[in-house]
Amino acid sequence: MQIATVDIGGTHARFALADVGAHGIELLGEPAILRTADYAGLREAWQTWAATLGPTPPRAAIAAATSIRGELLKFTNNPWTIRRATLASDLGLEACTLVNDLEAVGHAVARAVPADLRHIAGPDHSLPARGLISVIGVGTGFGVAQLLRSDAGYQVLSAEGGHAGFAPVDEIDDAILVRLRREHGRVSTERVVSGPGLVAIYQTLAALEGSIAPVTDDKALWQAALNDGDALAVRALQRFCQCFGSAAGDIALIHGAAAVVLGGGMALRLRDRLAQAGFAQHFVAKGRFEPLMRGLPVKLIVHPQPGLYGAAAAFAREHA
Repeated sequence: MQIATVDIGGTHARFALADVGAHGIELLGEPAILRTADYAGLREAWQTWAATLGPTPPRAAIAAATSIRGELLKFTNNPWTIRRATLASDLGLEACTLVNDLEAVGHAVARAVPADLRHIAGPDHSLPARGLISVIGVGTGFGVAQLLRSDAGYQVLSAEGGHAGFAPVDEIDDAILVRLRREHGRVSTERVVSGPGLVAIYQTLAALEGSIAPVTDDKALWQAALNDGDALAVRALQRFCQCFGSAAGDIALIHGAAAVVLGGGMALRLRDRLAQAGFAQHFVAKGRFEPLMRGLPVKLIVHPQPGLYGAAAAFAREHA
């Protein structure tokens, strides 16, 4: 069976065709990547993509970067909305599977082969065949899911852990919190550990040093930091990795995880920097539970399209 598979994030929406068979995903096609800011909503973006194909499959799997509870789904980091009751008819579909974006990544992790995973921290072991794996995604936002494996198979549970409160661990984190609280009131983890969050870290470090923070655009700042083009941007990126480690460790503790898998566009871009930037040290720095944290393997999913693949996998599981 051929289906359409869609992965909608804060910045981009990805569309592809997938062949689903008795053993899961047999083929995932080359994705089309559209900017969400260029379209009024999913229907308009779908129509643009579908126009390049001719007839589209009557079935689809859609991963959405928002909570999928309720009738009207509002995205956190783009202006799109989805009305569940009319989703299939709006897209001309007979059937549609809708999952949270990190839930989709959880399905991709469940079906990952060793080549899809890169070791980041902790013992270099394979993911456990039984137990709970925390799946954490960092991109335009910060997402969380749980992958529960047992002898009977696996289950993926979505969550909104990125909207839990940001937990400072030192004076610099305190200053980041104070700065963001003035702007937003309550400060979630996502305000700090996400693509746009790097700007707040950068501006805070500049203020603490009494220097000027000339870059205000998060995309330009990421480029400067990753290219080592600005010393202050590089230090902000290091702090970002440390905050990422602290948040990931907190989630692993809360979940009672046996392992952690990282995903998302920002995590992928940082794959060669996390080890040197203090991610692991902050991940395990949990006081009396540091020995437990040191025993958890942390992996990065490097599959090129885990959201698209995982959404299709969720469809295959639902229609098995």
